[in-house]
Amino acid sequence: MNRLAQSALLFLLGATLLHAGMTDLYLRYVKAGLRPLVLLAGVVLIATAAATLWYDRRRTSHDHDHHHEPRITWLLTLPVLALILVAPPALGSYSAAHTGTALQKPFGFADLPADGPLRLGVADYAGRAVYDEGRSLRDRELKITGFVTLDRAGTPYLVRMGLNCCAADAQPVKIALTGEIPPVLSPDTWLEITGRYTPRRTKDPVNDGPVPYLEVTRAKPVPTPHDPYDETWNT
Repeated sequence: MNRLAQSALLFLLGATLLHAGMTDLYLRYVKAGLRPLVLLAGVVLIATAAATLWYDRRRTSHDHDHHHEPRITWLLTLPVLALILVAPPALGSYSAAHTGTALQKPFGFADLPADGPLRLGVADYAGRAVYDEGRSLRDRELKITGFVTLDRAGTPYLVRMGLNCCAADAQPVKIALTGEIPPVLSPDTWLEITGRYTPRRTKDPVNDGPVPYLEVTRAKPVPTPHDPYDETWNT
């Protein structure tokens, strides 16, 4: 691999990062707050490619011998091809079923609207239900969106995966479902659940972590959200 090929690869990788950062593709890899760093990395790689090409042309104007780098440098093509050809799906029910809930006690709870249905994240509901005994949730209509996972006993959970940094460290927060549950539930189906708070609790079969129940009154399939990960529990 000569300098020209290296420059081309660096440029291609940088352009791919820019494309990912300017679309929702980057959300498959890192949390939304890291978008500026993804874009910056793309700009730096493109600038490096341009500098490498300029340096090589300047050198070859004085020296007509082309120097080749070790063949192992062709491995640089692998991350480029992976980004271009393979857009990994967001982590779903398989990961959730094999990973214990990551629910942790929040530092506090934000005020909720006094009237109307409450639209909450999975982690927000779970935190309030477990660590605030549902004080702000009682007698309120709740709307929560997540994907379905089933444990080995067939118990259905509504789940969102949360990120600390990137998809590699994603962990689930789970809500067990009771009440008017659809008779057939497929793992990885995204649902908007309308329901009510219930003080019922269970333990995650993987790590014995606390899992609250939600009493379902209505369940509606919805498309996968553009950002399938939930960051509200670790911001």
